[in-house]
Amino acid sequence: MSDHKDVPYVPADTHMAELTIKAVVLGVIMAIVLGAANAYVGMKAGLTVAAAFPAAVVAMAVLRPFRGTILEENIARTTASVGESLMAGAIFTIPAFVITGAWDTLRYWESTAIMLVGGVVGVLFVIVLRRTLVVEADLPFPESVAAAEIVKAGQGGQTGAKYVFGGIALAAVWELFKNSNGIQLIQEKTAGAIAFGRSSISVLGERTEYAGGGLYLQTPAASPMLMGVGYIVGFRVAAILFSGAVMGWLFLVPLAVFLNPGLSASLTPDTSLVALSEDVWFNQIRPLAVGTMIVAAFWTLWNLRGPLVSGIRKALADIQLGGEGGEKAPRTEVDLPLNRVFVAIGAMGIATFFLYNYFTGSVLGAAILTAVMLILGFLFAAVAGYLVGLIGNSNNPISGLTLTALLVAAVLMVAIGLTDMSGVAGVLAVAGVVCCAAGIAGDMMQDLKVGHILGGTPWRMEIGEIIGVVGAAVVLAVALNVMHAAYTIGSAELPAPQAGLMALIANGIVGGEMAWPLVITGMFFAVGLILVNAPAPMLIAVGMYLPFYSTAAIFVGGLIRAAFEWRRKRLAQTDEERQDAENKGILLSSGFIAGESLMAVTLAFVFLGQDFLPVLERWKAAITPSGDGSFALGLLAYPLMIWLLVWLPLRGLGTGRRTAER
Repeated sequence: MSDHKDVPYVPADTHMAELTIKAVVLGVIMAIVLGAANAYVGMKAGLTVAAAFPAAVVAMAVLRPFRGTILEENIARTTASVGESLMAGAIFTIPAFVITGAWDTLRYWESTAIMLVGGVVGVLFVIVLRRTLVVEADLPFPESVAAAEIVKAGQGGQTGAKYVFGGIALAAVWELFKNSNGIQLIQEKTAGAIAFGRSSISVLGERTEYAGGGLYLQTPAASPMLMGVGYIVGFRVAAILFSGAVMGWLFLVPLAVFLNPGLSASLTPDTSLVALSEDVWFNQIRPLAVGTMIVAAFWTLWNLRGPLVSGIRKALADIQLGGEGGEKAPRTEVDLPLNRVFVAIGAMGIATFFLYNYFTGSVLGAAILTAVMLILGFLFAAVAGYLVGLIGNSNNPISGLTLTALLVAAVLMVAIGLTDMSGVAGVLAVAGVVCCAAGIAGDMMQDLKVGHILGGTPWRMEIGEIIGVVGAAVVLAVALNVMHAAYTIGSAELPAPQAGLMALIANGIVGGEMAWPLVITGMFFAVGLILVNAPAPMLIAVGMYLPFYSTAAIFVGGLIRAAFEWRRKRLAQTDEERQDAENKGILLSSGFIAGESLMAVTLAFVFLGQDFLPVLERWKAAITPSGDGSFALGLLAYPLMIWLLVWLPLRGLGTGRRTAER
C-alpha cells in the first residue's frame, strides 16, 4: 500500500453534499460552453488552454448563493473541464475528414460517435490508472495544485469571479465589434509587403534575371483571446512559437518567392505581392511545416521515453491496487468497481468495431483498427496522465501521441489493401478516438489530483466525468458544424493546424497524395533543429503552419507576461500577494479567451440564422458599416491589455517598500 502522506482539505471521514443534480447540471453546461470556446481558440491559435481555472472560479461563484459545498464545486469543475479536453481531441482530428475530402461537410452523428466513444474510453482507462498516477506516483501536478489553491482561497470569500466575468464581457464586446459576422467597426490586423529590387545571379555559367520578390509584413492580431493565450503559456513558449512564424513568413516565404522569378514576374495589378506571399505560404510552406511536425512529434516522445516507460510499467504492475479497499477503504480512495470498468471497456470495444466497420466497410479493417485503438488508447492514456502529472494539462502533447496512432493505423490499412477514401476515413476515425481518449485521460488525471487534494470522492468524480463526456459530445458536434459553416475550417480564419497535419498524413500514406518533396524537406529541417538542440521543434513547426498575425499576437501576450514578471520582482510582496497577483492575470486571460471565442461562436450561429430568419440579415446590414472597420481602433487593444494584465494585477504591491523608504 501507499505511504503517501497527503492530507485532504476535506477529511475522509467528513461527509457532505457532493454528486448533486445542481453540481452536475452546472458542470455539463460549463463543459458545453468552455468546449465550444476551446474549439474556436484551438483551431485559430493551434493551442488549447486548460479549463480548470475558469471552471473552478465559475463553479464557486454560481454555487455559492445555493449553499454549494466545496465538494459540489469540485464535481462541477471536474464535469466542466471535460468539454475543453474532449474538444481538444476533436478539433485535432475530426476536421481532417473535411480537409481530406472524406466528408463534404462535418457530419453530426459520426462526429458525436467519435467523441462519445473516445471520451468514455478515456474515462474508463483512467479509472484503472488513477491510484498509480494520482496516489502512488510522486508527480508534481503543477496545474492541479494551482487549481486546488484557487478553490481553497475561494472558501474565504475571494473567488476571483469578477476577473473571469469581467474578462469575458470585455473580450465579447471587442469580438462583436471586430468579427465580420458582427458589427465590424474594428479591423484587427493589416498586411503589406516591401518589394525587393531586381537582381541577377549566375548559376552554372548562366546569368538569371530575378524579378526581386519581397518581404511580407503583417501586424499582430488585436485579439484579447490570442494575447490571453500568450499570457497564460508565458514568454518562453510564446517566443518559441513565434520563432516558427519568423522562419516561415520572414525567411521561407521570401526565399520561395525569390527563387521562383516567374512568380514575381507574373504579378498583375489584381495579384499583389501580399496575395502571392500568402498563397506561397498556404501551398508550399505549410506542407514543409507538416514534415517538421512529423519528426518533431516523434522526437518529443523519444525524449520522454524514460519517464513514460517507467510510468507505464508501474501502472501495469499496480493495476490490482485499484481494486483494493472495498467498504473498508476511506471515502477518498474508492473508485468505480474495476470488474465493471473492464466489462464497460469490452462493451466500448464492440461499439468501436461497429463504428470502424461503418467507416471502412471492411470487417478485417475494423477488427485491426479496434485492436489498435484499445492497445494504443490505453498506452497513451497512461502517457497523457503521466505527462499531466509532470507538466500540466495545457502542455499535454496529445497531437504527437495521436500522430503515432495514425501512422500505425495508416500502415496497417495499406498492408491489407484499404487504400481508397474508406481507408483514409478509418485511419482518421482511429486518430479521433485515440486523441479524444488521450485528451480526456490527461484532463481527468488532473481533475482527480485536484479532488485528491481537496478530499473529493473518486467514484463520484468519475461518474461526473462520464456524464460530462456524454453531454458535451451530443452538443459540441453542432458547434463544430456551425463554426465550419461560418468560418471554414482549414482556411486562414480557422487553420486547424493539427487537423491539417492528420489530413495530410492520412491522404499521403493511404491515398498516395503526399507532397513528398516539401514534406521531406521539412523533415530535414526538423533534424537540423534537433541537432542544434532547439527547444520544442514541434512548437516551431506549429508557428510555421499558423498565420503570422496569430502567432505574433500570442507573442505579444508572452511579452506582456514577461513585463508583468519583471515588474512584480521589483515590488515588495508576500508569497500570498505574489500568488494573488499571478491568479488575477491568469483569470483575466481565461476570461478574454472564453469571451472572444464564445462571441465568435454566437455570431456564427447568427450568421447561419440568416437563412432561417431573414430579419437577422436585414438587421445586420442596417447596423454594420461598409468596409472592414478601422485598424486604428484595433491598436487600442495593445495598451488596454498591458493595463489589464500588468498594472491591474500588481496594483497595491510594493506599498510596504515605499513606506519603509520614507
